[in-house]
Parts: sequence; structure tokens; C-alpha cells
Amino acid sequence: PLIGFLSREHMTAILDAPDRNSAIGQRDRVMLAMLYNTGARVSELIGMRVDDLELGPSASVRIRGKGRKERLTPLWRDTAGQLKRWLKAYPRQPDQPLFPSRSGAPLTRVGVTERLKLAVNVAATRYPELAKRRIFPHLIRHSIAMHMLQAGVDITVIALWLGHESPVTTHKYVEADLAMKERALKSLQELPRAPA
Repeated sequence: PLIGFLSREHMTAILDAPDRNSAIGQRDRVMLAMLYNTGARVSELIGMRVDDLELGPSASVRIRGKGRKERLTPLWRDTAGQLKRWLKAYPRQPDQPLFPSRSGAPLTRVGVTERLKLAVNVAATRYPELAKRRIFPHLIRHSIAMHMLQAGVDITVIALWLGHESPVTTHKYVEADLAMKERALKSLQELPRAPA
């Protein structure tokens, strides 16, 4: 089956949805921004600790992926800024979870999914079509991969970004992008045909 993904407009609405005036909303905003920025799997996101961050001039996060593999993923300036503000307002020890639950333990998969659903419900007031879609954390991973592909990022770089073993795994995104296929078709001239 073809993979699904969210448009940039829908993704922006979801990222902007959590309440910036509450501690939980601030956590959710930066958590969803990290999920999108890094393309992390939920297990990778909830496994992030404060000391996995490097928030210097070249901001990045260490992600522990499948098979105990690690990768460093750069962070956008905006994501790094959100993380700095979040950690300044709610400081924690280096070995503590980056995205804690109310009890201070790492959020669970279910917790992340529920927080995403709340953000989607808010975003659906602006984009009602979101209410009709099944939106889950892995869809965010698919979305950043598609947005990178649409921006012309090489498929091998996307594979590294997502922590895929092989770029072959990443080719499913090429299959799913109808707009890319339409651009390719337009770049070719139709074959001349004899008049009927």
C-alpha cells in the first residue's frame, strides 16, 4: 500500500496547535516539533534524554534507533530555540527524559499518540479535512521524509536522516509522491502520433 503523509500546511497547523501558555502545551509544541524535525520513531522520541541534545551553534540530537544504532540529527534553529526555552523554563537533570509525563517518567507511545490527537483536533478547526484522517506519530515521520524529497533532498540523505539500513527502504516515498511523478511527466514531451 502507498504511504500517507501530511501537507506542509497541515503539518504547520498541527505544530502550532498546542497551547503555548501551559506547561503541557509547551512540552507538546516542542515534542511535536522534534518529532517532525528529526523524523524519529515514537520509541526513539520517548527514549530521548536531556543529555542527548547539543544546543550549541550546530544544534543536534543523538537518536537511539533500531538495533542499538545511533545517529546524530541536526536541528532547525527554531526547534533548537524551542528546546532551549523549554529546558530553561522546566530544567531537568541530564539523564532525565526530554519529554516527561506529569509524573516525570518518559511519555509512553500512547501518551504521545494522545497528545498528537489533541493537537490534530485543534488544527481541524482550521482544516476540517484533518478530522477525517487517521493521524498517528509515524505519519509525521512519513511527512518529513516526503517534504525533504519534495524539496530535492537526495534519497540517500533521507535514508540516513530516518536511520534506514538501506536507501531501498526509503524508495517507498518516491512511489507515494504523485506530484513528483506529474512533474517528471511534464518534463517529457509526448511522443508524436500520426493523425487518426
